[in-house]
Amino acid sequence: MASDLFEAPDYYLVDELLTEEHKLVRQSTRDWVKKEVSPVIEEYAQKAEFPKHMIKGLADIGAFGPYIPEEYGGAGLDQISYGLMMQEIERGDSGIRSTCSVQSSLVMYPIYAYGNEAQRKKYLPKLASGEYVGCFGLTEPNYGSNPGGMITNYKEDGDHIILNGAKMWISNAPFADIAVVWAKNEEGRIHGVIVERGMEGFTTPETHNKWSLRASATGELVFEDVRVPKENILPNKSGLGAPLGCLDSARYGIAWGALGAAMDCYDTALRYAKERVQFDKPIAAYQLQQKKLAEMITEITKGQLLVWRLGQLKNEGRATTAQISMAKRNSVEIALKIAREARQVLGGMGITGDYSIMRHMMNLESVVTYEGTHDIHLLITGLDITGHSAFK
Repeated sequence: MASDLFEAPDYYLVDELLTEEHKLVRQSTRDWVKKEVSPVIEEYAQKAEFPKHMIKGLADIGAFGPYIPEEYGGAGLDQISYGLMMQEIERGDSGIRSTCSVQSSLVMYPIYAYGNEAQRKKYLPKLASGEYVGCFGLTEPNYGSNPGGMITNYKEDGDHIILNGAKMWISNAPFADIAVVWAKNEEGRIHGVIVERGMEGFTTPETHNKWSLRASATGELVFEDVRVPKENILPNKSGLGAPLGCLDSARYGIAWGALGAAMDCYDTALRYAKERVQFDKPIAAYQLQQKKLAEMITEITKGQLLVWRLGQLKNEGRATTAQISMAKRNSVEIALKIAREARQVLGGMGITGDYSIMRHMMNLESVVTYEGTHDIHLLITGLDITGHSAFK
């Protein structure tokens, strides 16, 4: 089993901006990752299997719906605490963080924000405890960056609706107990619907042969005349803005999470550079290696300050979609660059499962695409600053 020697970088003393509660939440999450994730994650990634036994542990540390009020099973924490938890969990593995992001921001959040009291009480405590695992159905085979074009639809039938369609690239789908699915009604309006495993006509085939997020379960959601009670429709928000509001929350978590992957790659490369001797001195003493490491810590530091300020704005209810897009895009971009540079520092050893870098690099190739692609986030910023949409 791999030993986890990670030490978090804090070049600008950002810790001084955090509360004691923030630090306690981060430390408890970090301790759990070091004990439960790091020793086994390479094995699960190699065999392309999601470590289901971690679900209970994630629930125990409050990683499912940490900002959901305690009355519904959440921890009632603020947004910076949520971000720090995602940072530490993705430092362990992007796939494990994806499970938390989906459960928290894409399943629990819409039920809490858009659902009624009966739906909150029925589902949220079980999702928070890990008894239920959820997934989020928005992306379709022919509609990714343009989710408004979705084909999935439903028709009314007495006290039920009849749901038809398919969703693709869905994290947690193969074993999820419920799915928050976005579909058009007969007027073409998008609504959220809670679909439960076991409903006739609802299947979740698994996606295989992935080179990325190998320790995460990905699948499809297929609906063939699925009868869903009308009481499972989320009543308090509809239209494309409803699922996009969920994505804002998830993207915020990714902005923190990707920094965790970047920190892990940097810490690994720094440690290796100090220990690896060539031409009679550690490679850390050579200019080109110092350039790589200095640029890594610079980008991590800039990213830390960006997400911390974004967390403040999120706590105040002032963070905009465009601000969240900028942070998600920046964090993933620098994490990918850092992973690639760190791999070079390690030379041939960097491609092996003895180190986390290559796994992070492969994972980040998914993170740079999901929850809004790298290019789409760039255009969201472009729209925000120019007032002109480049989407159509």
